[in-house]
Amino acid sequence: MELRHLRYFVAVAEELHFTRAAERLHIGQPPLSQQIQALEAELGAQLFERNKRSVRLTQAGTLFLDDAQRILALSEQAAVTARRAQRGEAGELRIGFTFSTPFTPYFATVINRYRQLFPHVTLTLHEMATLHQLEAISDRTMDLGFVRPPETAYPADVRLTQLRQDPLFLVLPVAHALAAKRSIAIADMAGEGFVMYPKNAGTGIYPQIFRLCKAAGFVPQVAQEAGEASTIIGLVAAGCGISVLPASFDRIRMDGVCYRPIADPQATTSLLLAQREEETSPQVAAFVKLAEEAALEEKE
Repeated sequence: MELRHLRYFVAVAEELHFTRAAERLHIGQPPLSQQIQALEAELGAQLFERNKRSVRLTQAGTLFLDDAQRILALSEQAAVTARRAQRGEAGELRIGFTFSTPFTPYFATVINRYRQLFPHVTLTLHEMATLHQLEAISDRTMDLGFVRPPETAYPADVRLTQLRQDPLFLVLPVAHALAAKRSIAIADMAGEGFVMYPKNAGTGIYPQIFRLCKAAGFVPQVAQEAGEASTIIGLVAAGCGISVLPASFDRIRMDGVCYRPIADPQATTSLLLAQREEETSPQVAAFVKLAEEAALEEKE
């Protein structure tokens, strides 16, 4: 049984007239009659009662009509879905983002705009550290990632595109002596205890802090580790040390904590979009195009 057989049957069932059904299908009436007879023989059931004056559905034909119409509707929906997927308008996108990314208005702009333009694409969002995202993209368990500069080796089949630059801020207790300054140099932090992500957390900020401090002439002392930015900020409020985080985290307001810009010009971090090299997915291409356009709008 082929879909065309179902279309022939539905046309006759709806017209209850072989000649009109043949005209509707743009085929001859004799071939149509032959196809219906072949369908009945294949099913082992009579679908129509017909004589020279009328055509009527049998009980089997009435029941078969419901299923045939449903199958044809599903086949058309399947075709529509396939065409949408080919245009990048359907399917699924698995996107990672770093802990700081949701605090940037840019991220909300991109995600909301994509949902509006591509409502039939399912977005699956995962909060993950930079290196873990890059590995997942390389392993094809993720499609895209909003990441920070990895500072260490990452899979060669992953491409990074810079979207925006964010300054790094010093996070410190409000009673700290450095809080009196409007901006603070990295060198001023020598001798301070740092609250940081664990070394194996896979974040780009951990090695960057060590690189910046080393360039300023000292090695940072890790006083406390925490896996979440909000926990790091809470530990700073508790007097466990100072920290350095992307400026977007200054939206987390907590009693006893203040944020200060860092004077060193190299104390910045990029927000990057990671994807596989030679990616052919139309969903990925559409998202990348939208993300790059939104980044350009921010710069204008």
